[in-house]
Amino acid sequence: MIEGPSCLCILGDAATLESVPDLVKAMYINVESFPCVRLLSHSGQIGCSNPGHDKIIAPIVRFRNRNDQLVQPSAVLLPLDQMTDFFLRVSNDPELYRKIAGVLVEANGMDNVLELSPDRKFPQQAFAPYSNLSHYWNPAGSGIMWNKYDFPVFLLSEESTQTLQRLADKNEKSANEYLANVAEFDLVMQTTKAGTHDSESCLREQSCLPLGGQSVWTSLPPISNSSTRHQKPIIMVTASQDSASFFRDRSLGADSPISGLIALLTAIDALSHLHDLSNLKKQLVFAVFNGEGWGYLGSRKFLQELDQGADSVNGISSLLIDQVLEIGSVGKAISQGYPLFYAHAAGNSSILKKIVDALQSASESLGSDNVKVKPAASSNPGVPPSSLMSFIGMNTSTSGLVLEDFDSQFSNRFYHSTLDGPANINSSSIAAAAALVARSLYILASGDLPIDLITLNSIKVNASLVEELIGCLLKCDPGLSCGIVKNFISPRNLCPSHYVGVFQDLPSGTQFPSYADDISRFIWNFLADRTSSLAGNSTSCTGKCQDEGEICVGAEVEGGGRCVVSTTRYVPAYSTRLKFENNSWHVLPVNSSDPLSAADPVWTESFWNTIGLRVYAVQTTTYDWLVLLIGVIITTASYLVVIVGRSYISKLIKRD
Repeated sequence: MIEGPSCLCILGDAATLESVPDLVKAMYINVESFPCVRLLSHSGQIGCSNPGHDKIIAPIVRFRNRNDQLVQPSAVLLPLDQMTDFFLRVSNDPELYRKIAGVLVEANGMDNVLELSPDRKFPQQAFAPYSNLSHYWNPAGSGIMWNKYDFPVFLLSEESTQTLQRLADKNEKSANEYLANVAEFDLVMQTTKAGTHDSESCLREQSCLPLGGQSVWTSLPPISNSSTRHQKPIIMVTASQDSASFFRDRSLGADSPISGLIALLTAIDALSHLHDLSNLKKQLVFAVFNGEGWGYLGSRKFLQELDQGADSVNGISSLLIDQVLEIGSVGKAISQGYPLFYAHAAGNSSILKKIVDALQSASESLGSDNVKVKPAASSNPGVPPSSLMSFIGMNTSTSGLVLEDFDSQFSNRFYHSTLDGPANINSSSIAAAAALVARSLYILASGDLPIDLITLNSIKVNASLVEELIGCLLKCDPGLSCGIVKNFISPRNLCPSHYVGVFQDLPSGTQFPSYADDISRFIWNFLADRTSSLAGNSTSCTGKCQDEGEICVGAEVEGGGRCVVSTTRYVPAYSTRLKFENNSWHVLPVNSSDPLSAADPVWTESFWNTIGLRVYAVQTTTYDWLVLLIGVIITTASYLVVIVGRSYISKLIKRD
């Protein structure tokens, strides 16, 4: 047992402590870390939280192997390569569960971990448009992120890992001494305080907010809303911008799905240099969906907005969508010296043949670049987990294809884990996917027109743009302070995270949202810039432009932005089973007209006041009992001395 910090080890010269903050800084070490937080759905809770309303204090103990036991409630310091086995064991061992005060996961590199995926073996299988749900798309999946843990869990940074290892070693070496190094966990969730245990109750008590954000779509060339001559068949090209993880703010998702996002942005950049795209037979529409890792929030809300004819999708119709091409995980396609991608298809065979033929023609046109594409195995149950499932769920006649770097199982061993970072992808693979997609789209958009080979061969991707976007979207250095991002926005954070976050705007304000995260704002500005034509009277701007059809690109940067003609818009991304009414969110009944409505988990995230982790040294109760015992002995001895002394003095007085 551990008591409060009644005695602490303070290093350094006490004379330098000139104020209370100096004393606190010397006594406590604030630990850089990333929390696992409490999420709720319509059916229950997942994630982590302190079990009650108070902070938790416990001694730091190293957990080196799966057979280790705990003798008292402890803060477990856990190697990352043991994370899966540990949490599976905890879920099945009530005695061990009771002795866990908190978990501190060390930051190990990929060299120490063969595979780690806290997601399921078939991620989001409830949305699959087929009945065979036993297929293991994600064989490394353990499912541990979908469990509820009534104790705090933090992922440490590399520096704090070293600090905690030293403190744990000190505890181990000085087990019989009177000082112990402890961790103090502050991960009290508002839903715990309010006693709300699902999304409906926590939204009613306002102890949570819906998961969500802003998706972005654009067209190339821009679509004129006032003209019917632009109503061409649509080739819908999609990618995702968010990832999921056990730890809220360590959701990088480098291969899954950010490699696909970077490939999409690079392909659009390549196509933007072509002239006379308006003469092509089909309209190119690009969409980057947010919230896909949490029930395909972005794609399903986008389709609902289309169905309802909302302003956010003005200019396009679901009836005009002829083909869907999704760019999935494309960062690990180079395995045998050349990029090899797999086409996962669903829908009308004649339409799919056109898409596959376009990919093959684009592959051949790349010549010495040796970019290959193959149809996925016919033994697969259908398309892998992807936004295409939303399109098929809404309209079973949808014809589409997902381009991936795997055939029957994910090549990404770190799907939805903190290790799916920039070291897990290959920039050449992403550039190859971008080139393949860009040329394929030109072929598909040409329809029955003869392919202009000169134009086709002129479509080249900017490999340095791929490298730059990897640095911007997946690293802290330069992170969102990189040049291309700061050309368009003033980022609120420097280190990128691809967790969807919570929906903070009123749904009615989504055309010009007052809040959109850094990634969504960058994507909006990048797409608007690359798909635009300059306005007739190009003027500087800091907000809305005067002419209809014009938008302000780069409005956040110093000196203001510029008005351009572009069909680029935000679309809200939150559960289709949510409605904002009377200043609060409400969960709607299952919509019988939406086949995927019953599968919607309606994810929400708990509020909290503060989240913190710090360590310090305290007296053990053993020492306190020893002090008490000595005190009792001294007190008893003193009492006996007084009694004996008084008796002796009394006898002397009587003699006198």
